[in-house]
Amino acid sequence: MFLFCADPAAIEGLTWLSCYLTTGKHMAFYLSFLVVLVLMALAAPAAMLFGFVGALACRSRVAPVRFLGQGYITMVRGIPDIAFFLFVPVALDQAFEFLRHKTFCSETTQPVWRGNEFLVCDAAKLPLGTSPQWVHEIYGFMLALLAFAIVFGAFAGNTLRGAMRAVPDAQLQAAAAFGMTRRQIFWRVHLPQMWVFALPGLSNLWMILVKATPLLFLLGVEDVVYWARELGGSKTSAHSYPHGDWRLWYFLGLLVFYLALTWLSEKFFTKLMARFSFGQATLGGSEAAS
Repeated sequence: MFLFCADPAAIEGLTWLSCYLTTGKHMAFYLSFLVVLVLMALAAPAAMLFGFVGALACRSRVAPVRFLGQGYITMVRGIPDIAFFLFVPVALDQAFEFLRHKTFCSETTQPVWRGNEFLVCDAAKLPLGTSPQWVHEIYGFMLALLAFAIVFGAFAGNTLRGAMRAVPDAQLQAAAAFGMTRRQIFWRVHLPQMWVFALPGLSNLWMILVKATPLLFLLGVEDVVYWARELGGSKTSAHSYPHGDWRLWYFLGLLVFYLALTWLSEKFFTKLMARFSFGQATLGGSEAAS
């Protein structure tokens, strides 16, 4: 990156370190922090969407819809996260390719599953073999994002379902007495009142999401954990680095990053809780009013 880095024999000390920390691999390492932040920024609203739909399905008067919502929340919450994270991307990838295989290669008579192998035609592969590397990386990231949304959506759905039940019935009955319809009661009374009960659980879920982002490493995405292990080690299967085992320092950097992220999250949710609790007949509302 720097001009004086052109001649490796002429650099030493801090100059060498500045050249080392600005290599292409380190730039990818710095970019991986953005990957983690983008994952959280996209996974949180996606999980809320899954959770909101699941919570509404659990409250449905239609039995099949209610059983579907309850089954989704119960099943996902009952399966270990690591197993679900490893299963969902593979299952979704094969499902997408199977559908494309049936669409674009309908003339093929050979089965897709042949023993332990899953083989589709070239036109059905996702991404295509001719696609650039960034397409493969984005596709893998999107599969990981969908897995995060499904898993954390189940936990969010359970939290939202409990928050909806916590809203006092007297407020809903009062709204009905004023002539409001069921839809108006839900959107104007029930939903706004619900958030003060849901925020403590959702804030905990956000913290768990923050701690779960290193699972990207297990899903094949080159995240901060991947690069910390790659750059911190003294050598890889391909080449050796001009230093010893520096993984301790790289992972200490990750520790500072996640602690800072947790501290900022706590500040944000404290202010958000005070905002939603203002004027509410809850402990949080009483504290905010005082």
